[in-house]
Amino acid sequence: MSTEIKEDVKVAEPKQKIQVDLEVDTSIKDLGVNPYAKLIHMARAVDAWRIFPRLFLTVYIVLLYKCVIWYMNLGAPTMEQSGLISIVVGAGAAWFGLYTGTSKSKK
Repeated sequence: MSTEIKEDVKVAEPKQKIQVDLEVDTSIKDLGVNPYAKLIHMARAVDAWRIFPRLFLTVYIVLLYKCVIWYMNLGAPTMEQSGLISIVVGAGAAWFGLYTGTSKSKK
């Protein structure tokens, strides 16, 4: 006893075509001097000089140096101290990878 269900599927046909007109104002408007031009120029200069990545990398190098000197002066380092040094050194690879992986790709 098989029951077949037949459904009529109707595809909706477009009944009316509409044309849309779009008016765009392409005239150039003089808005005066941009008050933020100097600030934008300074931001671009700071970005071009890469001040913050270099500053962060320098701070990391100092932190790494101090941590390694501290670790080497320990008589019998514990597992926790070894883990700390491992994390600090491992973070250096991430910092360096981020620093060298970012560049000016849009020119």
